[in-house]
Amino acid sequence: MYLKTWEEFEKSAQSLYLKDPMKIRYVMKYTHNQSVLKIKITDNIVCLQYKTEIIQDFKKIERFIINLMRHMASKE
Repeated sequence: MYLKTWEEFEKSAQSLYLKDPMKIRYVMKYTHNQSVLKIKITDNIVCLQYKTEIIQDFKKIERFIINLMRHMASKE
């Protein structure tokens, strides 16, 4: 099931990550012939998915992943 808006996906993904950071993994896939970027975040129980064709959303996803990586790399 894909979430409809980026804001909804981002909030749900953050809360999923904060619930148990050690179990989270994500996958991004770009399909060139359709110009679609898909992102999936899961903890093996809950699976959140989002897809977009909008270039502005690509930048939002990039910022979100950078933030996520910062959290994962920090000692907190």
